[in-house]
Amino acid sequence: MPKKTVFLDKDGTLIEDVPYNVDPKYIKLATGAIEGLLLLEKLGYELIVISNQSGVARGYFQESALVGVEEYLRNLLGEAGIHLSGFYYCPHHPDGVVSEFAIACDCRKPAPGLLLRAASDRNIDLHASWFIGDILNDVEAGHRAGCKTILINNGNETEWELSPLRTPDFIVSDFAEAARAIFSVDSNSECRGQSVLAEVIREA
Repeated sequence: MPKKTVFLDKDGTLIEDVPYNVDPKYIKLATGAIEGLLLLEKLGYELIVISNQSGVARGYFQESALVGVEEYLRNLLGEAGIHLSGFYYCPHHPDGVVSEFAIACDCRKPAPGLLLRAASDRNIDLHASWFIGDILNDVEAGHRAGCKTILINNGNETEWELSPLRTPDFIVSDFAEAARAIFSVDSNSECRGQSVLAEVIREA
């Protein structure tokens, strides 16, 4: 059966935003992340990171450094009993200085390429899935892939260039509120939903 997934932007959404960072000692989960992720898993969603990593194209770090970032995130979440099902990133930027990665591509958000690739890899029902991000490029990528979207309004979006594709289904203040918004429209029955939420609150 096709899976339902919550796609997660990494920097500024899942973790605190430290620009172009690949050093694990500066990786800290965002406010409400553990509570929200536990709820989403209880609701039956897979969790997949979708991240622009133009630092590779800009020459700030090697692509191989992202292997360590993924491993650290998996371990960090695993300590809380949370399973990360996928980690997809775009290393490109058309203005990059590393020729191999200095290209226009279909995987750099707001393009939906990474979500489409994940859906193909893991048999994901995109119309039953969500994208949570902190800027409108995340929202656009999610909508272009067919997902519902949530914007965490934490100050990282500064331009607010709105269009139908860039208008989120929900605007929230932190990750836990994003998960509760998904809970509020989840297809589970009201009774099942209340049971799941109570269980997560006990575990948090």
